Amino acid sequence: MNQQAEPFLTEARERSSFKQVHVSRPHESAHLHVSGRATYTDDIPLVAGTLHAALGLSSKAHAKIVSMNLDAVRATPGVVAVFTAEDVPGVNECGPIIHDDPILADGLVQFVGQPIFLVVATSHDTARLAARRAQIDYEELPAVLTAQAARAAQQFVLPPMKLARGDASGAIAHAPHRAAGELTLGGQEQFYLEGQIAYAVPKDDDGMHVWCSTQHPTEMQHHVAHVLGLASHNVVVECRRMGGGFGGKESQSALFACCAALAAWKLLCPVKLRPDRDDDMMITGKRHDFHYAYEVGYADDGTIEGVSVDMTSRCGFSADLSGPVMTRAVCHFDNAYWLPDVSIEGYCGKTNTQSNTAFRGFGGPQGAFAIEYIVDNVARALKLDPLDVRRRNLYGKRERNVTPYGQPIEDNVIHELIDELEQTSDYRRRRAAVREFNARNAVLKKGIALTPVKFGIAFNVTHFNQAGALVHIYTDGSVLVNHGGTEMGQGLNTKVAQVVAHELGIRFERVRVTATDTSKVANTSATAASTGSDLNGKAAQDAARQLRDRLARFVATRFAMDESRAPDVVFADDGVSIGDVHLPFAEVVAKAYLARVQLWSDGFYATPKLHWDQAKLQGRPFYYYSYGAAVSEVVVDTLTGEMRVLRADVLHDVGASLNPALDIGQVEGGFIQGMGWLTTEELWWKGDGKLMTHAPSTYKIPTVNDCPPDLRVRLFENRNAEDSIHRSKAVGEPPLLLPFSVFFAIRDAVASVGEYEVNPQLNAPATAEEILKAVHAVRTARMAGQPS
Repeated sequence: MNQQAEPFLTEARERSSFKQVHVSRPHESAHLHVSGRATYTDDIPLVAGTLHAALGLSSKAHAKIVSMNLDAVRATPGVVAVFTAEDVPGVNECGPIIHDDPILADGLVQFVGQPIFLVVATSHDTARLAARRAQIDYEELPAVLTAQAARAAQQFVLPPMKLARGDASGAIAHAPHRAAGELTLGGQEQFYLEGQIAYAVPKDDDGMHVWCSTQHPTEMQHHVAHVLGLASHNVVVECRRMGGGFGGKESQSALFACCAALAAWKLLCPVKLRPDRDDDMMITGKRHDFHYAYEVGYADDGTIEGVSVDMTSRCGFSADLSGPVMTRAVCHFDNAYWLPDVSIEGYCGKTNTQSNTAFRGFGGPQGAFAIEYIVDNVARALKLDPLDVRRRNLYGKRERNVTPYGQPIEDNVIHELIDELEQTSDYRRRRAAVREFNARNAVLKKGIALTPVKFGIAFNVTHFNQAGALVHIYTDGSVLVNHGGTEMGQGLNTKVAQVVAHELGIRFERVRVTATDTSKVANTSATAASTGSDLNGKAAQDAARQLRDRLARFVATRFAMDESRAPDVVFADDGVSIGDVHLPFAEVVAKAYLARVQLWSDGFYATPKLHWDQAKLQGRPFYYYSYGAAVSEVVVDTLTGEMRVLRADVLHDVGASLNPALDIGQVEGGFIQGMGWLTTEELWWKGDGKLMTHAPSTYKIPTVNDCPPDLRVRLFENRNAEDSIHRSKAVGEPPLLLPFSVFFAIRDAVASVGEYEVNPQLNAPATAEEILKAVHAVRTARMAGQPS
């Protein structure tokens, strides 16, 4: 035997010595990102004759269009064409579920910023300038702008949802203590770095190729086909990467893809549509803001005996994804807590504002926020440490472990996770130190809070939980992978490449993942609901495993003269071994090709165990749960309302991490994004319905100066109880709930103004103005002797 092969064989027999998963690797495009060489949709070289489009927008929140004079638009030098709803050859609609979302308004406008017409010109600036020259007369109609107003008017985009277990009202009535209240939770702009964009190029025989920054290429394919009156096979949608999505490019990229394709179809030339940031923010929907009314009954130790919540969301003028968002909010109201008697009602308010849509967490954060607020109130009313009250209400392991929607919790690690975080964060000592600090300081007040997270993983529409992939092996041993997920910076392609490299026993560098393309993997689901790696990783593993097994049979037959020995073939360290025979991977592939072995395969995966009855809100909507917890310490200036996060300790469960470096990055990013949502990112509409926070100058996302100077993020050691991809867990959305700890630390600091005797009425986002209002209210209540 070749002596050089001997060390390889020793390692190969162990198998565990070779792995490409559960290891940290840089993002596969990181070197392109930092060097500016990563190609986004706007970077694609333009085909000769490309024109540029811009949208003409409504200036009214709710009105009939009486007349529309576009002569000045058409007369602008450089304008080639102007299109309105009547120019649509197919269906003028792009609603993802309910068909209530026109691409171009037809006679009726329903929010300020709604697209009415499309201008196509020789340059981007010319098109945008021309779009402002339209003369439109309106007959204004009454406008409903808030969730509360929609509820009062009984104006909804969908029927109400109601989920109940036991007798909540009876349990509340008979409980030793009762409380009730209301609060509001604001929305959030996705604020992706790359805005919405689409580039459409006509192809042979009624074909259309659309490059689009989208999380859901298949849905874009369907919408473009419908608007043009074509079959889906005429349309190809491609996306190599996005500069962020966060849910804002799941359904709402459709309008831009359809408009670019419409213009390209009409003019028989390429058309690019890239709205400026202001237009993007005026047109597109945000995270749903919520209004809550709640009642709770609880025992002397803080155990919740009964609770009811009424949630109304601001959905905007159309349904979009508001139904699934509210469903997830209803199913996440429990967060990590056993609620024996509970009533949850969800109302999707129809308003004359942008149609709100998916956003990281997809309703889960809004649902869980309410119960955390209630638990925080209970603890302060009883003068108990909120962590102790939270512990007493946590789901159990074998008892008190069924959710209100009927799913048993079989993988609960929240107790162990909180135990570890409480110890490593030094929570108890620091809480005492915060109290001492506040006793000595009249102006600056500190607060601290520890909050848990339980987040369900899967689409709550069961049939979306499927994925496909293609894996090609070329004769030089290089591997090309295509799957249905989209890369938006989260590292999905890196993880999929790791899975394939691990399965084939080859170096990571041998694997390349290509652009998501509807002509390669068909009928894909959106990259959303934190399922990207779960679904596409499993599909790619299936394809790679078929190839490995095919090659193993070839090697066993060729070199051991016995196909039944295929299970003995080892793929590791860029080579293939059986017995004393070792060959480089590329050599095996070349020989297999000469033997006419198929060197490509398709893979498929469908998440098991899921079932859901939307009418009854019962079933198993989630494959498993991700858990986490965070401790945050803040300081508040009670004279200005200014707040700073001093330290945050995060412990998060991602199962057996596929790539710890990427996962820690996702946890950090989710924490900061969620912190922004709860503290600085305030959306504000004027009384006429115009969104005023529609630019970086007026909408305040967190900056580097807002990040905690001491941010400690660790991954909880765990393996998924379910057979997920290499027993990992999703990491995209769950971390966004971790900064609940920041909000409740602020509330703790504000409560100290009243010697912790008053529950502050603090709405989110907890901006400086909100904090000052809460401080004033606490002082006033304290002086009046009002109990909490």
